Amino acid sequence: MQTVLIIEDEKDLADLIAFNLEREGYQAIVATNGFEGLEQAATSRPDLILLDLMLPGMLGTELCKNIRKSEKTAGIPVIMLTAKGEEIDKVVGFEVGADDYVVKPFSTRELLLRVKAVLRRSKSRPGAAAVLQAGPIAIDVERHCVLVDGEEISFTGTEFKLLHTLAQRTGRVQSRDVLLRDVWGYNFVDDSRTVDTHITRLRTKLGKAGDLIKTVRGFGYKIEV
Repeated sequence: MQTVLIIEDEKDLADLIAFNLEREGYQAIVATNGFEGLEQAATSRPDLILLDLMLPGMLGTELCKNIRKSEKTAGIPVIMLTAKGEEIDKVVGFEVGADDYVVKPFSTRELLLRVKAVLRRSKSRPGAAAVLQAGPIAIDVERHCVLVDGEEISFTGTEFKLLHTLAQRTGRVQSRDVLLRDVWGYNFVDDSRTVDTHITRLRTKLGKAGDLIKTVRGFGYKIEV
């Protein structure tokens, strides 16, 4: 049974989310503030975290940064829940390490679809080759990890799938729409910045090897070795 940690200070909403997750076969854990959420993430090691942006004691963005900094929790996918819907807020969420972003008020059906999509891509092992090589980048599919010149780099499930998708299609330009469909698993509306922000994160984590990810202006991205 997959476990979802809900970090949300609105008790009624947290209980409603937990009820619907458990009805779908997930185990739900609830934390009502940032410090409790961080502790639960480290001790429970959930499969997914639903994280409210506006939390007492510690903002969701700070909590997400801490989750990504810790070796114990760095790979846990995070979906941010927030009343903020401006594009800049979404970008900030992705920049601190969120895998997806749901704006309140949201339907239970939409949230469950997002949960399933993020869990699916975080656990998937795409492709036939055990290790996919792109220059100094080695993508170990079985271990679900990335090495650059032999040094392991920590990636979220979404970052891993994005890099793997580009590497599988080395030399072929991938539009933002195609990447949204193949990596995120459903269609975003007017949300191409999602791809751009994740590409920036990939390049930063890959260091010099990030130069292999080329921007094709007005269209998308490709890996070129």
